[in-house]
Amino acid sequence: MQTQLQINGRGYALNADPRTTLLDALRNHLGLAGSKKGCDHGQCGACTVLVNGRRINACLTLACMHDGDEIVTIEGLGEPGRLSPLQQAFVNHDGFQCGYCTPGQICSATAMLAEIEAGWPSNVTQDVAGAPELTPEEVSERMSGNLCRCSAYPNIVDAIMDVAKGKRT
Repeated sequence: MQTQLQINGRGYALNADPRTTLLDALRNHLGLAGSKKGCDHGQCGACTVLVNGRRINACLTLACMHDGDEIVTIEGLGEPGRLSPLQQAFVNHDGFQCGYCTPGQICSATAMLAEIEAGWPSNVTQDVAGAPELTPEEVSERMSGNLCRCSAYPNIVDAIMDVAKGKRT
């Protein structure tokens, strides 16, 4: 099946079996190996990418379902020498240990900050009619779909809070 994918601002023609997941298309067909295959069941978040600005688990969706969608992977958020603010904050706060979950964590955090800016409440938002207040609890709830087996959670939350507050340390 022929599918046109827009990934990190670049067009890709993908000719793959219609059962090919977006994650497998990214990694195995297009050579974009930043997104990781952790559980392959949508439980760990290591494969998180942005599709039309919203975070999704790339292992749970088929590539052919995203014909023409704007897809952003970790490779599209920054590059060596020019990291995104979240990538730099993860470095500054030691928000990773083994690093396997980091691409998914950063993609998810990027979308999460946009959700907060848009005023979307979460399960722990105190006043769902008002703007969500950014607290460590709010960040932890919103990032709960991304697991870190090394348990770098406090540093991940610190990195996200740092960026959200505009402190580019």
